[in-house]
Amino acid sequence: MTVPVFEEYVPAADCGCPGCARRRRTAAALPVRYGGHPAAHGARRALVLVTAAGVVLSCGAGQAATAAGRDSRAGGASIDPQPVTPQGSVGPLSGSGASGPPSAPVTTLRTTTRTDIINRAKKWITAKVPYNMAAYWSDGYRQDCSGFVSMAWNLGTNEWTGSLAAFGTKIARDDLEPGDILLFHNPADPTVGSHVTVFGGWSDHTHSHYLAYEQTSPHARKATTPMAYWSNSSKYVAYRYKGIVSGAGGGSSTAFPGAAKFGPGANNAHVTRLGQLLIAQGGKRFYTAGAGPRWSDADKKATQAFQLAQGWKGKEADGIPGPGTWSLLVKGSGHRIPAAGSGAATAYPGKRYFAPGQTNDHVRTLGTRLVKKGYGAHYVTGPGRTWTEADRRNVEAFQRAQGWRGSAADGYPGPETWRRLFA
Repeated sequence: MTVPVFEEYVPAADCGCPGCARRRRTAAALPVRYGGHPAAHGARRALVLVTAAGVVLSCGAGQAATAAGRDSRAGGASIDPQPVTPQGSVGPLSGSGASGPPSAPVTTLRTTTRTDIINRAKKWITAKVPYNMAAYWSDGYRQDCSGFVSMAWNLGTNEWTGSLAAFGTKIARDDLEPGDILLFHNPADPTVGSHVTVFGGWSDHTHSHYLAYEQTSPHARKATTPMAYWSNSSKYVAYRYKGIVSGAGGGSSTAFPGAAKFGPGANNAHVTRLGQLLIAQGGKRFYTAGAGPRWSDADKKATQAFQLAQGWKGKEADGIPGPGTWSLLVKGSGHRIPAAGSGAATAYPGKRYFAPGQTNDHVRTLGTRLVKKGYGAHYVTGPGRTWTEADRRNVEAFQRAQGWRGSAADGYPGPETWRRLFA
């Protein structure tokens, strides 16, 4: 790996400029054997304590360096999360006797299932394990982004972004399944931007957003995230763990039984399973007597409500489960069915209704919701049925408040914008 070049001075501890701050972070993170300055290595603990007040160590998003930018949304400016801090090196559990990058060749792999990977990730999220690249959780894994993936993949060692790829097989983003990872390793300077997330499933039918499980400041979290990340998106690579096997809770339980098992006249265990999954996803109000093996109108209505919650429409929301609906249900990675009266009936009508010259009730519905959410500042006389620049600017303000940039914040509502507005 390429290591930073250190000059013959220790950066001033009280200087807040980006250059000194970065030198303090880098000098405190690298031991002498990886190119760190001897003086900086000797003062590592002191330097970390000095900089802790101004820099929150993070390998993901939400660090202190960008907090001010995100809090300035009222002024129309915001800064995307940008991982800028180092992570721990390769080593055994609990951090004793760490060897350091690069990782030793992978000779044996522990087997695991996708469900087990996600369940391990959820344990850290439930416990709100705090981000700390120098600390180790009770299970022995380092509390940074690569330690989180090492734990989820059950590697038995603490890896870093420069070694995790050796445990996986590169795949196309369209082939991602829960338990796979999205990895960005910056070989030129691993302390800037390197990050890794666990893929938890698509959050919309356009595959523009996904559910990311990650270790980031202030603690482990699960969040809907733009594909592939808020920054350096094009540089993230998808990997699948080489030790994934099918088994209890794995691939065999998620297989779609086929469309013939559902619909009028169907009577089988798969219909019961569908009902149970829909109830778990917020569809209990559709069932008066619980899930059963005989297909009913309750199954159709609950299925359609779940499909609409994903932002789907037309044949994609016909109330009959297909492979996509089934996959989201059994993996628990789709959007829940909204409660009655919370906008469940407000399905996304399609982008064609929101463009210059368009006049329809959907524009008024959108504008009314924007005002209710606090994003109607650009209206002069209030929302109407005709699409105007005021509508576009208000939508853009809402999108930017979600942390989106570029084409994701163009002011024209897509399925995910609509879902968040009416959630």
